[in-house]
Amino acid sequence: MRHAGPHADLLNRLVELTRQAGRAVMTVYDRPGAAHVDTKADSTPLTEADLASHRCLVVGLEGMLAGVPVVSEEDEASLVHRKPQGRFWLIDPLDGTKEFI
Repeated sequence: MRHAGPHADLLNRLVELTRQAGRAVMTVYDRPGAAHVDTKADSTPLTEADLASHRCLVVGLEGMLAGVPVVSEEDEASLVHRKPQGRFWLIDPLDGTKEFI
């Protein structure tokens, strides 16, 4: 499905990027055997699928809107970009990691 309107190009690119990130998650999910799971500093799980989706989304979003930083749950250093003013992409590369595991 293609979108129309003043922001159609951006929306279509976002839809395709999220599909790519979903495919990255499913590649890990469909692989035989247990996926590797680490634990983040806040004691929450971090999987290979989280990181694969994170990389896909960050690379794709960084080129979409010039100067708009990406803030990701999987990149603590990116939290400096969360400010009350200004724009940033806010992503959770794999929502529901515990359920994914």
